[in-house]
Amino acid sequence: MIPAAFLDAVRASWPALRWQTDAPMSRLTTLRVGGPADCLAEPGDTETLRGLLALAQTHGVPVTVIGNGSNLLVRDGGIRGLVVRFGGAFSACGVSGSVLTAQSGILLKDLAQRALAAGLSGLEFAAGIPGTLGGALVMNAGAYGGEMSQVVESADVLCNGTADTLPVSALALGYRSSRLQATGELALGARLRLTPDDPERIRARMNDLQARRREKQPLNLPSAGSFFKRPEGAYAAQLIEQAGLKGRRVGGAMVSEKHAGFLVNAGGATARDFLRLMAEVQDAVRSSSGFALVPEVRIVGEDPDGGIL
Repeated sequence: MIPAAFLDAVRASWPALRWQTDAPMSRLTTLRVGGPADCLAEPGDTETLRGLLALAQTHGVPVTVIGNGSNLLVRDGGIRGLVVRFGGAFSACGVSGSVLTAQSGILLKDLAQRALAAGLSGLEFAAGIPGTLGGALVMNAGAYGGEMSQVVESADVLCNGTADTLPVSALALGYRSSRLQATGELALGARLRLTPDDPERIRARMNDLQARRREKQPLNLPSAGSFFKRPEGAYAAQLIEQAGLKGRRVGGAMVSEKHAGFLVNAGGATARDFLRLMAEVQDAVRSSSGFALVPEVRIVGEDPDGGIL
């Protein structure tokens, strides 16, 4: 239970802040599963964010930070404490020459459109990724040969209440990894150095990638994109398909019949369904090929009984 004194302080300190208690996380994740968060807040500026984090620390309230929920599996018992969501209130974006500067709450598809409008190439790969800039920095998101490490010039981060600017060399961006995952620093925004190009050529590349996504990915069903990281020397989807798992189902969670790397919500799924299906896939792939699949999806929260599955 979140302390009443914390909630009272939030009300008194930030009258205009968007926040709510018992926030249904199933509405805020692309998998459409997950129990409620004790308290969800969407700060619109860095000072409010600093204040919220300091207040949570004072009251012993744990903090979970999310973006668009596109790479997130929230357990059915929900999330205890405060969930800070970087969303539309924290999504300012501007262009100066070939540099695009944006806050971490902006959606990648919107960021790609801003780049297109400015005649700047480099973010075509991101137009179909349903995440935010902040999440993309944490995960070094990528697709179709492009990734954030190729365009990030520097990032603004918050650590223990202090904001800092880190060059891309300090972010340790690797395959679906970054320094931010290890340190817990929060990505506030970034500067992306792009390449001037004809907008119609940029648009054509974006359209081509979108067509390839529609052809190969189960975009008609809720998912978190590729559920597992690519193991060294192999492809997760291929290993899963070779193990005969396409269409495997646990409750409402299913291995996509269109793309085996996607675990989809085929209807009425729970987080427990996804966790059990994940375990079945990992066991089957390990038995059939010897590869150990590691989830790319971030798993947070607790089970309804307070335990961890």
